Amino acid sequence: MDKPWTVSHGPIVATEFDVQKAEAISVLLMRPIGILPNKPGDPIRPFALGLFNDIRALAKPDVKATALRRAVGSFVHTKRYYFASAQPGSMRHDIDGKPVEPLSTEDRLVAQRRFLSLKRSNEENSASPLEPPTAAPPSKTEQIRAALLRRDRQT
Repeated sequence: MDKPWTVSHGPIVATEFDVQKAEAISVLLMRPIGILPNKPGDPIRPFALGLFNDIRALAKPDVKATALRRAVGSFVHTKRYYFASAQPGSMRHDIDGKPVEPLSTEDRLVAQRRFLSLKRSNEENSASPLEPPTAAPPSKTEQIRAALLRRDRQT
């Protein structure tokens, strides 16, 4: 996967789960920031480089940088955020949600790889067998032993 995607899926919109993660960030800030989705269906916007410093400047006085970093990290390290970042023509946005620059090809490729990795991981974790696992067929040694035991019982 050395080439970025060329077909866009359009704006990637937030789900209820994405909005909950955005709200977890918002409660740590003195004022809302425009880059975060407010409701399901709002677009997920890739952050401008260094945006965390702007967000940290808006943190409530009692909020530690580590707690804020974790909240922001839980939002930006999601499958939908990576999917939005991997789109052709995707733009980085400032704290108010305004586009400031396109994502580089390298950054889009990284986002594409992470999206596919998370997608694969989610599919593997959610795959449940339709039937209960069956025992492996008996080995040749076990078959011989069973045949000998049957023969001994018959005599």
